Amino acid sequence: MKTLLSLAVCLGVLFATESAPADEMKLAVTTSFYNSGLSDRLIPEIKKDLDLEVHLLIVGTGQALKLGRSGDVDAILVHSRTAEDKFVAEGYGTHRRDIMYNDFVLVGPTSDIADIQSRKKVTDALNSIAQTRAIFVSRGDDSGTHRKELYLWKHAGKDPEEFDSVWYRATGAGMGATLNTASALDGYVFTDRASWLNFKNKGELSLLFSGDPLLFNQYGYLPVNPQKHPHAKHDLALKLEDWLTGEKGQKMIGAYEIDGETLFTPNAKGD
Repeated sequence: MKTLLSLAVCLGVLFATESAPADEMKLAVTTSFYNSGLSDRLIPEIKKDLDLEVHLLIVGTGQALKLGRSGDVDAILVHSRTAEDKFVAEGYGTHRRDIMYNDFVLVGPTSDIADIQSRKKVTDALNSIAQTRAIFVSRGDDSGTHRKELYLWKHAGKDPEEFDSVWYRATGAGMGATLNTASALDGYVFTDRASWLNFKNKGELSLLFSGDPLLFNQYGYLPVNPQKHPHAKHDLALKLEDWLTGEKGQKMIGAYEIDGETLFTPNAKGD
């Protein structure tokens, strides 16, 4: 009897251990980050190393920040530095941490009717598109990519609010859908390099302009402040941050390639 009781206790402990659910948290990420395919590499390793199930909410940066403000996620990973700093300054995030960067590029029809390949500055390239009234497809969704595009138009002395919708088309959608629209219309489009490299429906589009320092694209990680939202899983957000900024996470980010081309450069610094 004593032996059977001991066996039952051991089996009970074993089954309880095996069925213990992993910790879970919600992370809002940009569509450009998701479209790169990197999350498909990272999420399984995070689960294996931390026993942490990370549920991604894939939205534009503006919507990700709204989710953080309303306490609907535990952390956000976005790429709009001014908005990120404001998020922390207003107390919605405990802090902000660099994770990685890549760059934005201008993609367009291989024929390049606006001749942006010959331009030295991104502002000159945008002005060429506007002057020729070549079709330009904008995300128009308040994402980090859209905000950067608007910033560059302003830097070029142009206001998209004044553009004719005959040539300036706003999709109000994510990066993948916007690239598909540009491909269908043979239009120019502003995109992050990672989304472009992972995009399968390139059609007649080519990468035509890159390299201007203004096209730098930094990603930041921001845990939601539990003082604003006590239910936020701050401990798990920090656990994930440690992994992303740690040796393995940074190495995996830097090693991720498509067709031999690196998509992101890890650049996490100390706290």
